[in-house]
Amino acid sequence: MSTPQDNARVVAVSRDDEHRFSKPVVEEITLVAGWGVEGDAHAGTTVQHRSRVARDPSQPNLRQVHLLHAEVFDEVAAAGHVVVPGDMGENVTTRGVDLLGLPTGALLHLGDEACVRVTGLRNPCQQINDFDPGLLRAVLGRAEDGSVERKGGVMGVVVTGGVVRAGDAVRVELPAGEPQPLVPV
Repeated sequence: MSTPQDNARVVAVSRDDEHRFSKPVVEEITLVAGWGVEGDAHAGTTVQHRSRVARDPSQPNLRQVHLLHAEVFDEVAAAGHVVVPGDMGENVTTRGVDLLGLPTGALLHLGDEACVRVTGLRNPCQQINDFDPGLLRAVLGRAEDGSVERKGGVMGVVVTGGVVRAGDAVRVELPAGEPQPLVPV
């Protein structure tokens, strides 16, 4: 089932061919099916994040694309943090999409061609405090039920390749069956 997302847009796209925390904003990125963002250090069929490679380099790469909602920038600004697209290492910055509320397996259609399957939550780590002291606390919180609330965006794999640019529309397609909540990947 596809859900309309009025005004849901890509705000910015970023990539970096080296393993750094932040990624520079670029005019466009090319998503490659089963691989990730062309020219990005985290692209590949197996894990590319250094800590995961150290544990088991044969694991499938469920973190080919990092998507982050720009609304989190507004939220952390209230706590005194200035964060802009690419700063938190995301490849795609969106606005108008409840990324954290999506179920596992949701499809995000980006622009005219590209499609990313959401695999799980990004688990914010200490590198966020290295970037901006105290930011980790701002992107980790507690939900009303006491559970940990992670606001560092979602991770996904590329289902259909294509070019993605700022201004592209975002359309959400929910998976069939009982929705499975996102967990860290």
